Amino acid sequence: MHRLIYELGESLRIAWTQILANRTRSSLTALGVVIGIIAVTLMGTAINGIDTGFDRSLSLLGDDVLYVTKTPWGPSEDFALFRNRRKISTDYAAQINRIIADTPNTLLELAVPAPVVFKTVSRGGRKVDTVYTLGTTNDFTRTSTTECERGRFITEAESRGAISVCVIGLDIATSLFPSENPIGETIEVGNHLFRIVGVFAKQGSFLGLFSWDQQVVIPVGALKKYFVADEDAAIRVKVKSKLRLLEAKEELTGIMRRIRGLLPEKRDDFSLNEQQAFRSTIGPIKTGIALAGIFITGLSLFVGAIGIMNITFVSVKERTREIGTRKALGARRSSILMQFLIEAVTICLIGGLIGIVLSGAAFIGLSSAVPSFPVSFSFGLTFIALLVSVLTGIVSGFAPAWSASRLDPIDALRYE
Repeated sequence: MHRLIYELGESLRIAWTQILANRTRSSLTALGVVIGIIAVTLMGTAINGIDTGFDRSLSLLGDDVLYVTKTPWGPSEDFALFRNRRKISTDYAAQINRIIADTPNTLLELAVPAPVVFKTVSRGGRKVDTVYTLGTTNDFTRTSTTECERGRFITEAESRGAISVCVIGLDIATSLFPSENPIGETIEVGNHLFRIVGVFAKQGSFLGLFSWDQQVVIPVGALKKYFVADEDAAIRVKVKSKLRLLEAKEELTGIMRRIRGLLPEKRDDFSLNEQQAFRSTIGPIKTGIALAGIFITGLSLFVGAIGIMNITFVSVKERTREIGTRKALGARRSSILMQFLIEAVTICLIGGLIGIVLSGAAFIGLSSAVPSFPVSFSFGLTFIALLVSVLTGIVSGFAPAWSASRLDPIDALRYE
């Protein structure tokens, strides 16, 4: 063990001396590894960022909430069939709640209507177009992680009475009331006046499609009275345990078939959706990014490995007499093999560290320039990058190191 430690230390010293003696050559050789490691870390950062942003977006949907809609979420080949289905009524929420109340040991907890229209919201000379306007009841907060930063949510009396009150997203508040407190003020939603009773806390965007901070929530009765009498709504149904989501989904299917009056031989004319629908959609996208990243990374590292292998072969040729001298003095093949392997691995590690530093700088710059962009740079990613660097050094340096260790000492000493 003592001899191994001594040889390892001596090999590191010789490797470092050679790298310093050939700074330019070593730097150019490590360039391919630098590019490869940057590709590794940026690919990992992109995939982690997608996961982080995706999970953050889906958390707003709730992992214990089922959505009753006319059509399923995500791409479908039967769009014509779904389009001709009967509409989903907001009254279904009340019917579901009555069935829940009458069902012992039910897995469902609560249903709320959630029809949506897009309206222009204005106040004075300021306006925001195409605002996500949601009609619901006072129980909406029980099915959502949404909280009010200022004010309050709509009350049961306001919900039952279809009172013209609203809760607005943070971006709406900032756009219409840049220097005032919006609570108690009045805004126009469409062409109707609504009094602001609350402002939601910041929530962010949903999969980059739209911002939850640009929404207005009003009583469902007010939405039906002013905007849509014949609505095609969504119903949000909270389940008691997300661990029994599948069973809850089957129970809700039975309830919806009962409400819709479907005979046993009839197919469902509604869809139950959950987070998993979006996760299934994003899976192929992540796989595509990963495959593209692996190809680019592999190509970069291959070029870097070829460069290191080439420069190590050159180094072996240049130091053939030195190898012969060491062998003549009793150096073992394993010592020669270790020396050149360590030189190759050291160059790769230096390249890897430079690549990590450059990737970290790019991550910090991107995070500062675009704070909302979901990027994630982890220590696990740094470990993977260093491991890839070491493996690249071992693979690229093994052939020349092996040839050096197999040199005959007499032939090596005669080498000119």
